Amino acid sequence: MIESPCVNICTLDARSGLCLGCGRSIDEISRWSTMDAAERARIMGELPSRLSAKAVTAG
Repeated sequence: MIESPCVNICTLDARSGLCLGCGRSIDEISRWSTMDAAERARIMGELPSRLSAKAVTAG
């Protein structure tokens, strides 16, 4: 089982191109199962700041 940040809120923000639920881009979402563990870990590490930045710009 591959760890995924998906929270089943699958809506892409038109401006940023990032998912409002998990913070990934459509490219990252579509390639997730074929990425190696290091690439997934790198993206997982970036997601909190992506989501925080999105929350700040939305507010």
